[in-house]
Amino acid sequence: MRTASFRRASRLLLGCTLMCATALPTLALAAWQPDKNVEIVVAGGPGGGTDQLGRLIQSIISTHKFLDVNTIVLNKGGGNGAEAFLDMKVSKGDADKLVIATNNIYLLPLVSKLGYEWQELTPVAAVAEDDFILWTYKDAPWKDAKSFYEAVKTDPSSMRMGGSQSKDVDQTLTLLLNQTNNTKLVYIPFKSGSEAATQLAGKHIAANVNNPAESISQWRGDQVQPLCVFSKDRMGYTEKVAGDKSWADVPTCHEAGLGIDQYRFPRTIFMPGNVTAEQRTFYIDLMRKVSQTPEFKAYVTQNALVPTFLEGDQLTAYIEKDTARVTPVFKEAGWLRN
Repeated sequence: MRTASFRRASRLLLGCTLMCATALPTLALAAWQPDKNVEIVVAGGPGGGTDQLGRLIQSIISTHKFLDVNTIVLNKGGGNGAEAFLDMKVSKGDADKLVIATNNIYLLPLVSKLGYEWQELTPVAAVAEDDFILWTYKDAPWKDAKSFYEAVKTDPSSMRMGGSQSKDVDQTLTLLLNQTNNTKLVYIPFKSGSEAATQLAGKHIAANVNNPAESISQWRGDQVQPLCVFSKDRMGYTEKVAGDKSWADVPTCHEAGLGIDQYRFPRTIFMPGNVTAEQRTFYIDLMRKVSQTPEFKAYVTQNALVPTFLEGDQLTAYIEKDTARVTPVFKEAGWLRN
């Protein structure tokens, strides 16, 4: 005869059996996540903006324990990032590798034979955008963007525009300005935006189109002044930056009549090709969590970036639109590869 204690034990055993059976499918369908160290490949040298972003992402992932594995940052900046992108190409199917880039990941193949196309890689997200500002030196004879361009049309040979690298975003914007305004600004390439800022502060060039963070020190030092920002709307940062001026005080170049409503570049994250949709989704969610942390928001504010989050397919549409815009500029300049 079964006792009450026996019946209770039987019920407990049956309950455990049912619960365990129910849990098994859940375990089998657990979401994918990396099971070995994740490489964060930076398409730039140590200390640059892309490197700073890569190391910030690494720090946030570690601090907030977003991954159960470690992350390793590797700089591969050769060929304006081509070294990193080729590494992604040959790493097909490797879901434990990310690359931190800008628009160079999809524009470089347009102008150089590099052995890869961006479509061979996997877009994950854009986590911010950089605005571009038309800067000139302090006490320049032109006080706004309109009078600057009047001077350009009068004597273009003496109006030299400095920028970072050749056939990159700064020179592309300069060409777009020339094409839009029927001008002949001369472009002088330097090694970095920092060098372009120094050259402008020394009055060796008439202007540059640096990002806000690249010229903030010279602005605070009263050596340069912003003429306009290439954005549809004024920047949203109202805190005073240089004297009594904030980023929000900088007029848009559209207001000045320069004919370019907006020009930005994205801070992008890609994976190698041939990864699964589940793996891609995992990193989209990871980057979204990173972008929502106080540390990342502080980084965006400090560098006066545009808060942006574009995931997979949205990013693909952005890339296609941006490529279509600059391709005619590249063609006119004779940059398009044969």
